[in-house]
Amino acid sequence: MTNFSRGDVVIVDLGMAAKVRPCVVVSIPAPDRRRNMSVVVPMTTEIRGGTFEVPFFKPTWLRQESVVNLLGIAGVDNSRIERRLAPFPADKMLEIDSGLRRLLGL
Repeated sequence: MTNFSRGDVVIVDLGMAAKVRPCVVVSIPAPDRRRNMSVVVPMTTEIRGGTFEVPFFKPTWLRQESVVNLLGIAGVDNSRIERRLAPFPADKMLEIDSGLRRLLGL
């Protein structure tokens, strides 16, 4: 099992053809003891300038400039999380948190 925490960038098999991609973990550790799942938001190179995109500086481990797409929020089984890449910048996690609150009306 891969070790990861909230705020980590992980590689996730989203279950679609050619859709193994980096995602940011946004859920707390072990949110439901009866389910081995986490909540993630995907990174995408399809930059559209949308309200719920969080831009960030491209790290060396990404091939192309990307954004975090908050509209792609998903619950995934932890077995689909293949590996941890790196922590996501703390200041950008604050933007993700703020965007999720707006998106979900919290």
